[in-house]
Amino acid sequence: ACALRPLSALFGALARRRRARVRAQRLPVPVVIVGNIAVGGSGKTPVVAWLVEVLRAAGWQPGIVSRGHGGSVQGVAAVPADGDPATFGDEPVLLARITGCPLVVGRDRVAAAAELLRNTPACDVIVADDGLQHYRLGRDIEIAVVDEATLGNRWLLPAGPLREPLARLAEVDLVIAHGELSASTRAAAHDVPVHAMRLEGAVLQAVNEPQRTRALAELSGQRVHAVAGIGRPQRFFDQLAEAGLEVIAHPFADHHAFVAEDLAFGDARPILMTAKDAVKCRAFAPADSWELPVKAQIGVDAATRILEKLEDGPTTA
Repeated sequence: ACALRPLSALFGALARRRRARVRAQRLPVPVVIVGNIAVGGSGKTPVVAWLVEVLRAAGWQPGIVSRGHGGSVQGVAAVPADGDPATFGDEPVLLARITGCPLVVGRDRVAAAAELLRNTPACDVIVADDGLQHYRLGRDIEIAVVDEATLGNRWLLPAGPLREPLARLAEVDLVIAHGELSASTRAAAHDVPVHAMRLEGAVLQAVNEPQRTRALAELSGQRVHAVAGIGRPQRFFDQLAEAGLEVIAHPFADHHAFVAEDLAFGDARPILMTAKDAVKCRAFAPADSWELPVKAQIGVDAATRILEKLEDGPTTA
């Protein structure tokens, strides 16, 4: 990593220059950014789903735009709830399914947002999934989701995992902490409010028949295969272990394109996976395969701050 530090300095300089030159394009509706400063899984997808629920409860009609990482879309495209993850990306398909929200993917988030508004004129607020560094998209609120474990050595790419310096946290409107944050990370955020998040899930759904459910607790004490192609597979494995399951861990790369052979373990033990992985495995998962949907639990103060800032109007370029 030390040998790469000069490249990290160059990466940072280029990123600062690009940000300074970009002119943000405002949209006719407010935009809420949900992103992070590091590569890897911090828990953005559950936060987006939580935010959609908060906005709807307050009377807003949200839509979502996303990069569509892992998909093959050129340009922009609306994502159906039963869309193909290979086309639209696993996280957008999952979000479309669990939120029922209009969702458009595209590398150009401004174009994706414009398409979303054309398709859904009633949409009055846009949630941008993983758009923190997409500065051409004007924003009204920035939410940074931070998992301390993803910060690594705290160096910028490629010597470390950071897309932007830790000091960027002091510029957002609120930080959602997925797990405990160190004193230095909290200090980097200065006066920005930090709200704790935990993920909860206790009911399993059959991967190839989601209406069929069973309690996670039913598998306590049993040996199971656990499959995770997410940013931090160990977090999923730990969650199952804490529920009393004996875990045979099968970690895969984030956004892994699963095939049937990936689930062929040669025995009759149950297979458990994340909801993000399940959307890619429905067509071929064995009958005793289960997904564990999770929901973000975040304090009411975070929702209040977001709603108040929306009522106050735009504050960020």
